[in-house]
Amino acid sequence: MAPFNKASNINPNTKKFVYFAAENLGNKHQTMHEEKNAADDLLDKMLKVIGREILREKTPTIQDLERSLQDISAQQQHEQRDSTGNKENRGQETEIKGDEIPVSGTPIVAQLIQKGYLKDSNKWLTSKGFLNIGGKILSDVMRALKTGDLGVHETTSLGRGGIVLDSTRSYERGDDIRLVNVPKSLLNSVHRLAKNGSSLKIPLDVEEDDLEEYETLQDVRAAVVYCIDLSSTMRYSSMFGDMSRIEAAKRALWSLFLLNQKFFPSDSISIVGFGALASKVAPKDIPYLKTFEPGSDFLHYTNYQSAFRLASKMLQKDGALNKRIVLITDGHPSACFIDDKKEQNKILSQRPYSHFYIPGKEALDFNLDFAAGQLVYLCYRYRQVDQYIGEKTILEARKCHKMGIEIDTVMISDEDSLLRYVNEMERYVKGRSYYINPTTIDKVLLTDYLNNKKLTIGS
Repeated sequence: MAPFNKASNINPNTKKFVYFAAENLGNKHQTMHEEKNAADDLLDKMLKVIGREILREKTPTIQDLERSLQDISAQQQHEQRDSTGNKENRGQETEIKGDEIPVSGTPIVAQLIQKGYLKDSNKWLTSKGFLNIGGKILSDVMRALKTGDLGVHETTSLGRGGIVLDSTRSYERGDDIRLVNVPKSLLNSVHRLAKNGSSLKIPLDVEEDDLEEYETLQDVRAAVVYCIDLSSTMRYSSMFGDMSRIEAAKRALWSLFLLNQKFFPSDSISIVGFGALASKVAPKDIPYLKTFEPGSDFLHYTNYQSAFRLASKMLQKDGALNKRIVLITDGHPSACFIDDKKEQNKILSQRPYSHFYIPGKEALDFNLDFAAGQLVYLCYRYRQVDQYIGEKTILEARKCHKMGIEIDTVMISDEDSLLRYVNEMERYVKGRSYYINPTTIDKVLLTDYLNNKKLTIGS
């Protein structure tokens, strides 16, 4: 036995323990829980601010973003002091641990970079940031759609198709023999023989009624190309809110892409941006889309034909049976391709002051589709469509229709000339046209996509 220390009345080999009152432990845990909730709430607010800022026509610099985030942080600290009355926290910053943010004395942007949400680049959103922020935007849109009525449910219809389920049903003559569930079928034979009192012999006497096959889910793939107008007028704000038309459209496309990835991964959603020329847009670049500046390059005109040509070329490479183009625009077509010099001379003979644009290799943020045409005819007429451009555009739309591609148009303008022209074009391709205000474009596009998916599967 170890000697007893009389001086201190403590056995030197005995471990020391510190005891706390249960009430103090409970308060400590409650404080930690409240701090974590505050940190999570702060991160959530910051990601929403980043989502709002990155959708702007002019993407803010990292420095501008830092100031916006610091304002959010200061505002939350002020709210916490007001709610708790804790004067000791005055002047201290909220510390966010783990996957949270910010640490005292360190710039918020630097911490977000460290956590993988941002990167030090002109396009400062990482893949993690794109998914997290886009997910919050999608949640907001879906909440507004009243999912209880609309639903985000995939089909439960059973039958022949491409997705094999775990459940089985009785085999029917003529069905694919490769879908037969062999173990279950053999077991059915054993049960039948045992029930009839027959002896079991190898090989088993299997009858057609013993066979069971795996059920399948009809896998109907759809491919959709959303063509977004990047002409200069798309930067205008609407009377319904502070977001411009392009900002509202980008928010909608961002939500659509993530909705597709989450619920309908077998479908394909692609984005095309167009002015006088069109370009394929990578999904991660949706937040950075900009309208074309009016200037010497003439890219700010609206060429539906360029969008249709690029979109149809993309869809022809896709193996989906159901192919669709959705055109998002705020103006009637004001440009089209000229196929040869003879056409150009014909236009000049009728309109001596006509403008033509030969596409060059402009240094832009994305690659333009120069292969679609070598010469672009430009003609903007106030509240009316140039006859030549109108006819060429409808001809291109009809070509898409003959390829089995549906065309729908979403108009974020109330100009009578646009409504008349789009309705005429949709009549030729048996498509649909929608007029909406920009603030509801996200809800309209998501609803349209979900309804169209139901119709596609149902058909």
